[in-house]
Amino acid sequence: MNVSGKATESGNRAARTLGPVSDLERHLPADWWRTLFNAMYLKTDGDVVENGDNTREEVDRVLNATGLSPSDRVLDLCCGQGRHALELAARGFGDVLGIDRSRYLVRLARRRARQAGYQGLHFSEGDARNFKHPESTRDGVLILGNSFGYFEHAEDDLAVLRRARRALVPGGTLVLDIVDGTWMAANFEPRSWEWIDERHFVNRERSLSADGPRIISREVVTDAESGVIADQFYAERLYTFDDIATRLRDVGFGNVVLHDDIEGRSSRGGDLGMMAHRMLITAIADKPQPKRRLDRIRPLELAVVLGDPRLPDIVKRDGQFGAEDLDTVARMRTAVETLDGFEARFLDDHATLFETLARTKPDLVFNLCDEGYTNQALMELHVPAMLEILGIPYTGAGPTCLGLCYHKEKTNAIAASMEIPVPLETCYLPDEHAANIPSSFPALVKPAWGDSSLGIDEDAVVHDASALLAYRERLRALVPGVPLLIQEFLPGREFSVGLIGNTGQLDALPVLEVDYSHLPDSLPRILSYASKWDPQSPYWLQLSYREANIDEELRARLVAYSRILFERLECRDYARFDFRCNAFGEPKLLEVNPNPGWCWDGKLNLMAGFAGLDYAVMLRRIIEAGARRYGLEASLLARA
Repeated sequence: MNVSGKATESGNRAARTLGPVSDLERHLPADWWRTLFNAMYLKTDGDVVENGDNTREEVDRVLNATGLSPSDRVLDLCCGQGRHALELAARGFGDVLGIDRSRYLVRLARRRARQAGYQGLHFSEGDARNFKHPESTRDGVLILGNSFGYFEHAEDDLAVLRRARRALVPGGTLVLDIVDGTWMAANFEPRSWEWIDERHFVNRERSLSADGPRIISREVVTDAESGVIADQFYAERLYTFDDIATRLRDVGFGNVVLHDDIEGRSSRGGDLGMMAHRMLITAIADKPQPKRRLDRIRPLELAVVLGDPRLPDIVKRDGQFGAEDLDTVARMRTAVETLDGFEARFLDDHATLFETLARTKPDLVFNLCDEGYTNQALMELHVPAMLEILGIPYTGAGPTCLGLCYHKEKTNAIAASMEIPVPLETCYLPDEHAANIPSSFPALVKPAWGDSSLGIDEDAVVHDASALLAYRERLRALVPGVPLLIQEFLPGREFSVGLIGNTGQLDALPVLEVDYSHLPDSLPRILSYASKWDPQSPYWLQLSYREANIDEELRARLVAYSRILFERLECRDYARFDFRCNAFGEPKLLEVNPNPGWCWDGKLNLMAGFAGLDYAVMLRRIIEAGARRYGLEASLLARA
């Protein structure tokens, strides 16, 4: 039975078939947890399925194991729809806070708390790794309902435990209710199903990951009246008691105790799955060690690496740095110099760049050299390669990512392999003597390599074979030796997604849309070379950008595609992803831009402005993302 392909509320595309999947791990999105836990239809093994008797029994076990009393202040972390927090409030607990990543479940929990009239019960949206909450204020932190271990990396699980430890008073109690990993690995059901409620049921598939410590699950949720409403994949890291006890001690807990296993007794019937054989573990927050006082923190030595204005640059107008380029650099320099905590130097002489960096060894390089080493775009990857040879930390993508994304046809092939829509295209190699004529027109002809729209002008959209061949010859003269792409022309809306950060703290800026509405009808709706480099062109004067007015489903899809590509292509700290819709409104990837344009009037800063961030703050966000990735904050404290 085929599915319509309509996107679910989680932002993931529905699967093409409801049949079994041979390799669950291959279908697991890189950041499934970002979208799934903000969806209406979450994983159903405890988030959606609910039983009052189970909840009361679980709270009984927690209170018996911990001795928590109604006067204690309790944090229910990963609270879901708030069933445990509500039960505690019903038993007289006067200060209970629930935190969960899912906006949908937090709203549901708040509504239920209002209906019950509980005054001391509150719910808040937050990431378990870095939620906002005063330190050393909670007597108990609960992570119940098998809600631990659902991030991509084990380090993220440690971050959850560290943040829970910080919320607890010294001597406070952490309670973990998680599946016994040894039992689950040996006894999980590869296929099962159960009713969620009177109207919805779920079919599940499960398998162990290739490296063993995770179990991959697929759930197909069906409405008995309207059909399939979600087809989603997720993963859980499996822990033994010894594994989790070691991690708890590493982050500052002591007296780690395994209480009687929860054997999964339930009146639900059907597949208990992850609900069975769970471990109830308690741990006590140790008194923190006194921190060494520091009289000062040394500012971070920041070297900002730029293109060389002394050298030619074929991408720029007239083949060299112009007044507008120098103004852009000056504005950036002014913004960076306003940032506290940095001592910035600006390096743009490529003849001495290697020697200067080797001699001065800055703490961090802010790599803004998107022109490429010696202003050669094909050598953009050489700057981070140089920094890696010297052992100097730097912001932005590494050589592999930059080299790969420079070749648009390779980026599109990777995106297509991940089921991210891309334009239909043919790659025309320099040594070919006959063009592959597309089966339909109009088509877009452009260089397969490069950036800044070099080789794209108003004639790049061709409407017949003769126009295609003519433009091909122009490009062969302009960019000799460079393969050409012949793509379907997408007539719909055009969007950009900006991401700043890294895995664990990767923030999406508001989506940008290109406004072509004032462009003369005689010109094709494209971002041509003139739109970036010719102040006299209609493309420069009459094109504009605005915050995209789109529904949540489309926004979620664009952001989800971008996050997946960010991780798969190994982008770092910041990146921009451009999409354009076909005639049916389906977005397709145009290109991936690691280390995208950073100028004050560029797309990235416009998106930051939509989010209320000024130019200097946006630059700081990028610098801090790189510093965090290298752990520079901690090392600078130690050296101060």
